[in-house]
Amino acid sequence: MSYLRHLSEEEAFKTLEQSLPFKDWITAVGLDSSEKGNPPSKFKNVFEASVKEGYIPLAHAGEEGDADYVWEALDILKIKRIDHGNNSLQDPDLVKEIVRREIALTVCPLSNKALQVVPELKNHPLKKMMNSGMKVTVNSDDPAYFGGQVNQNFIEIQEALGLTKEDIYILAKNSFEYSLLSRDSKERLLAEVDEYYQKNLKE
Repeated sequence: MSYLRHLSEEEAFKTLEQSLPFKDWITAVGLDSSEKGNPPSKFKNVFEASVKEGYIPLAHAGEEGDADYVWEALDILKIKRIDHGNNSLQDPDLVKEIVRREIALTVCPLSNKALQVVPELKNHPLKKMMNSGMKVTVNSDDPAYFGGQVNQNFIEIQEALGLTKEDIYILAKNSFEYSLLSRDSKERLLAEVDEYYQKNLKE
């Protein structure tokens, strides 16, 4: 479930209230839509209420907005995962803090290109983020709108940045390790990734 940041916090509270009869089917709450001019701090109270209801807090931050938006998402909304986060690289101290907290980033290459967050995939910061120690995952965002399921995002970013097999392996492992799955499910899927990687390492 997500709150639309171009709307008011009052509207977000209405969404929260409407969700409560269905909370057994909802794991997390996010914050999306137009980022600039709608900082995470605008939704401080509704996120506090959401966490009290048992929802895991997530948020789009640093896609269009600058690094300050990511700081707010971390320190005010107390998010457990950053959606996008490209502009975190503007602030070396922020990068260090994200690494220290082991906060994963859901990076969406084809969406970034479509929205002109990066004009060309060859200029995408994904590899820089990885080299900085950030826990990056590759995602499709909204494939019906931006085009390209997860596999296509992997294919095009690999070609654009010359990612190695080890890079792809790390990205795949991150996607399970920092998912919202149970620990048992994570361990099973991570073992499958390890097995596949070892079998195909020399090809």
